[in-house]
Amino acid sequence: MQPPNFSQLKSLPQTRENSSSIVPFLLAIGGATATGKSSLALALAQRLLAQNQGGVILSADSRQVYREFDIGTAKPSARDRQQVPHYLIDICAPTETLTLAQYQHQAQGLIQQFHQVGTSPLLVGGTGLYIEAVVKGLRIPPVAPQPELRRQLEALGQPYCYGLLKGLDAIAAQRIHANDLVRTVRALEVFYVTGQPMSALQGEVPPAYPVFYLALDSDTAALERRIVQRTQAMVAAGLVEEVTALAQKYGSDLPLLQTLGYAEILQYLQGDCSLPAAVDNIVLHTCQFAKRQRTWFRNRAAVQWFDADAGDLVDRVWQQINNWSQVNLK
Repeated sequence: MQPPNFSQLKSLPQTRENSSSIVPFLLAIGGATATGKSSLALALAQRLLAQNQGGVILSADSRQVYREFDIGTAKPSARDRQQVPHYLIDICAPTETLTLAQYQHQAQGLIQQFHQVGTSPLLVGGTGLYIEAVVKGLRIPPVAPQPELRRQLEALGQPYCYGLLKGLDAIAAQRIHANDLVRTVRALEVFYVTGQPMSALQGEVPPAYPVFYLALDSDTAALERRIVQRTQAMVAAGLVEEVTALAQKYGSDLPLLQTLGYAEILQYLQGDCSLPAAVDNIVLHTCQFAKRQRTWFRNRAAVQWFDADAGDLVDRVWQQINNWSQVNLK
């Protein structure tokens, strides 16, 4: 895995104003897919640039970290990246796995570097746990996925695994639903790799710098329209060709090809459905995913919500940031 590239830091403005009088902070933008997080981030980053506070974007998307998966993950365009530097994109090969702990380590390192030169970065994406890991400073057990161990545990069945977890880590078992196989297996995985209960390795170490955390939302009908438009744009941009090339290069069993947008097109390529049916399935599954994202972000008490469909969205957010900065950046 390639380390993050810090070379662009040398070109960031380092004036007296941004190095002494302005307190660097983190601007986090979350929300469901297709709510316009990236376009808002670009507009805000450009305003930060105009105020000599830098203006760079750190991606908080669990699939944009992988190279070659471009159209289906809605990566920023080359033009967007020229306007504002983007980080934590294309840092892994598709055959690698980036853990949450690894993402957090790279994101925290970048934020520290940017703050040292007076730059306030934006952390932007729909992977809520990525954002949470940074803004809350989650303590994450540094245990990479263990595929063989997971298969063995899953073969035992959830009732047995959950009973096992209650005996090994009662605190973790209380936090995990009795039917949640994924989290149960993860807790057992951490125990067997480290020899310590996962509950003993978790916790929070909040960052010392100020954080403005906002999320975008859209009513259900409007969000579905956005998802339809984006899906159609992806297909027009070459999503079918992208999936074809990836399947030929890595094989159709590549885990990333089983994810949203790619799995449906792969079914079309394998002759299991028509292209219109695949597109309809992408829209359906994306709407279902967006609903889960909205629920997740709404359970975050510290988030300030904004209407993604407001005509003056950028001005509203910018005003709220300015109001917040008067209190928190002194």
